[in-house]
Amino acid sequence: MTIKPMAAFAVFSVAIIGLTNNALAQTDAGKEALYVKSLAATCANCHGTNGVAVTGSSVTSLAGLDKAYTVAQMKAFKTGTRPATVMHQLSKGYSDAQIEVLAAYFAAQKK
Repeated sequence: MTIKPMAAFAVFSVAIIGLTNNALAQTDAGKEALYVKSLAATCANCHGTNGVAVTGSSVTSLAGLDKAYTVAQMKAFKTGTRPATVMHQLSKGYSDAQIEVLAAYFAAQKK
């Protein structure tokens, strides 16, 4: 059985395109994951790494909190309807989309 050059080229081209698209998808997913982790890192100073606050701290652990609850609290801080020391100022720096991403990230973390 012989493979014609054009058929071989077509198979090769499809394989390369598939690999390239897969690599691009992985790169985009990697960039998104890095972006989310960098957003979450901004919370670490007070709420601990990955949202796990230091034991005995008066600061709330964010890890494992319900996403909808976290979104609601962040929006309440942002509008000033929930009292805070600094969260009302910090929350204004996040877009609603960033708040959603952060809430999903922390909801997925182990307590």
